[in-house]
Amino acid sequence: MLSDIKYIFKYRENTVDRVMLYVSLVCALTVLFHLGYNTDKATARQFTAIIKWLFYGLFLLGGLRIGCSILAVRRVGVAHYGGLVLSLYFLMVIFARVTGESHLAFLRNDEWLYLGIFAVFLTELSKNSLFFDNFYFNPTILFVISFLVLILAGTLLLMLPKTTAGAPLPFVDALFMATSAVCITGLATVDIATRFTEFGHTVVLILIQLGGLGIMTFTGFFGYFFSGGFSYKNQLMYSEFLGQNKVASVINTLLKIIFITLFFEVLGAVFIFFSTKAGDFETYGDRMFFAAFHAVSAFCNAGFTTVAGGFNQAAFRFNYEMQVVLSLLFILGGLGFGIVFNIYTFIKRWVVNVFSRMFHGKPYTYRAWVISFNTRLIMWVTLILVIFSTVVTFALEYNHSLAAHDKLWGKWVAAFFTGNSARTAGFSVADAGSFSMPMLATAIFLMWVGASPGSTGGGIKTTTFAVALLNIVNLARGKDKLEIFGREISTDSISKAFAVVALSFLAVGTTMIGLAITDGHLGFASIAFESFSAYATCGLSLGITPQLSAAGKVILICSMFVGRVGLLTLLVALIKNTKNRSYEYPQEKVLF
Repeated sequence: MLSDIKYIFKYRENTVDRVMLYVSLVCALTVLFHLGYNTDKATARQFTAIIKWLFYGLFLLGGLRIGCSILAVRRVGVAHYGGLVLSLYFLMVIFARVTGESHLAFLRNDEWLYLGIFAVFLTELSKNSLFFDNFYFNPTILFVISFLVLILAGTLLLMLPKTTAGAPLPFVDALFMATSAVCITGLATVDIATRFTEFGHTVVLILIQLGGLGIMTFTGFFGYFFSGGFSYKNQLMYSEFLGQNKVASVINTLLKIIFITLFFEVLGAVFIFFSTKAGDFETYGDRMFFAAFHAVSAFCNAGFTTVAGGFNQAAFRFNYEMQVVLSLLFILGGLGFGIVFNIYTFIKRWVVNVFSRMFHGKPYTYRAWVISFNTRLIMWVTLILVIFSTVVTFALEYNHSLAAHDKLWGKWVAAFFTGNSARTAGFSVADAGSFSMPMLATAIFLMWVGASPGSTGGGIKTTTFAVALLNIVNLARGKDKLEIFGREISTDSISKAFAVVALSFLAVGTTMIGLAITDGHLGFASIAFESFSAYATCGLSLGITPQLSAAGKVILICSMFVGRVGLLTLLVALIKNTKNRSYEYPQEKVLF
């Protein structure tokens, strides 16, 4: 018997993983049917009992697999840690439901059963997603495919009857909302606050989180954590996918991305929770979900809100503490994970140096370029844009959207929130239709620039704008080389910057022409604003999104998708690489 177990878990472990994937898939689909589709009360009671026993069954199967795997190798390895943690979670929920322990009463809610079942399915899916060892995929194509699959899955979920209050969403609206959530845009054809149920809000929240960080990041993280490691092919694939030069740094990068995201989202949710009033919510759970939803939506720069009518309501429009928290979240999310961690490394070294100097008398240890070149460039550009957007919004909207704020402090906070949100977050404490015309033009510019590379934000990126602008100044001065911070910008970086700028205008122009054909009656200004917002994945709108025709919605869907994955990325994925030539043509200068 023991020899059979050893054989199975040494040579047929992949088969065991596939069986667990199919079993967890059936359980997850059962939960989805119960939560999103079934409307009959009698059937719902039956499924509640069935799901409870499915939960118990998954616990037994998971525990048996972990136990046999440990018995086969006679040690507890990295691959077992995730399964043991998950088994402990199942054990706690079962203990709370069976014994009736008062301190664990909150674990008796059915939601914990659903979470456990979906957690098992996610881990099994992540482990089996590493089957790309057996195939060759261009990482860029895989990146695009992952977004398409997530959008399709989100569309199907949003079309379920219990996702919305009333009639289910039509296919085009469901596709639009799923694309907007996955591409962290924030444009909506329906009001999710009033049209979507709690299940619908949860689906949108998950799509935002997965879309903000990328489904491959999550599957890679959980796949490594629950399978115990990456193959060399997996490391190569993820190194290209994450833009890492060193294969060995792939795992650390995945861990950093997940850690930074969860840390700031949890911290932001706590501050949002305490910045709101209990009287503004029906239950304690509603207040907690509000905090969690908006922390994720802000850090991922999505701009979705569960507040009916948006933040225009007095309870939130004048809640300056919450606006500051949300602003910090979407600014941090727009910096990029590598930049945030680089700043953390710098602060950590500085604190350690000060501590060592004060308490141990050790001299300061200096290290050149702890703050990398890209961090310096991004931080300076971001700081300039933050100040510019705040000051310009304050000046242009003082007698318009800011007039409702009585105190000067309130006007500055609202200007800070609105101006910086216009870059990519899409939140607003005032209807964009009330903005002055100069402010609308400024918002279009800010949306076009967007956030930083490697972040959850959109736009052409701050580095692209900075390099293109600095190169123009450089050409005006008659200089051949672009230098900043004691470094020379490479020629291919400059070429890429201008390519991204040109392609952005091509994409936005195409979207505007398409909308002018399908929905020209909505006005040129509204169409132009909507086109920039969709491509930059910002989410601000002059209110025409629900009025768009089906063809117009499809055009915006394509624009949001292209803006999220990047038009240059799509071209790289679709156009085959040409072979390098061993010869060069004579150079010629073009007249300008």
